[in-house]
Amino acid sequence: MSSLAQQITAAGLADHILSERQLGRLLGGGDARRYGLVNRALKDGSLLRVKRGTYLLGRDYRSQTVHPFAIAQSLVPGSYISLESALTWHGWIPEAVFTTASVTPGRKTLHFDTPDFGAFSFHPLAIADYRFLIGVDRVQMGKLTAFVAQPLRALMDLVALRKEQWSGVEWLTHGMRIDPDRLVSLRRKDFAKLRSTYKHKAVNAFLAALEYAVMARKASNHD
Repeated sequence: MSSLAQQITAAGLADHILSERQLGRLLGGGDARRYGLVNRALKDGSLLRVKRGTYLLGRDYRSQTVHPFAIAQSLVPGSYISLESALTWHGWIPEAVFTTASVTPGRKTLHFDTPDFGAFSFHPLAIADYRFLIGVDRVQMGKLTAFVAQPLRALMDLVALRKEQWSGVEWLTHGMRIDPDRLVSLRRKDFAKLRSTYKHKAVNAFLAALEYAVMARKASNHD
C-alpha cells in the first residue's frame, strides 16, 4: 500500500471520493510533495483518478464498491441521476443501462468515459427556477450519497429530453416496457408537484395527459 493510501485509510476516508483540496489538507506539506505522492499512488494503482482533481482509492484498498451514481455526483456536482438510469434503478424499465445518465444544472451536454467506472452523460433541461430538485431524493449509497429522481420525475425528464409528444399509454407500456401496475401506483400528488417544473408546454401537456390516463385506469380497475 502506498504512503498516500495508508494516510487516506488512517483518516477513515478509504471509501470516500476525495478532491484535490481534501488531499491537500490530509497530506499537508508543499505542492511538489503532494503531487509526488499522488503520482506514485496512481502508478501503483492504489489511487484512481475519477477526473482531474478528483480521486478514489483503488478497489483493493476500499471496504465497499462505489456505486456509479456516487461517481456521477463527483463528476458534476449539483446534478442528479435521472432518465433511463433512474427508471432502471427503480425497477420501472427492464433494460440494462450502460451509461449512467444525469440531469445537469449547466447548459451543456457532457460525456465522461472512465476506464474504471464506465460511461457517464449529463443533460441540461429547460426547468423552471427553484424547481430543479423537485421529485428528486437524496439516497444513501454506502458511505456516499447521490441525488436520484423519483420514477415520474425520471420519466418526465426523458420526455423533455426526447421532446416526446403524447401518443397514448402504449408508448410507455410497449415502447418503454413499463409495467402498467407501476403507472397505476402513481398518485395525484406525484403529478401535482411536477406541474410547474418544466418550461415547455409540450412536456406539461404530456404530464397532464398521462395523469388523466392513469387516473382513468385506476377508476376502471375499481369498477
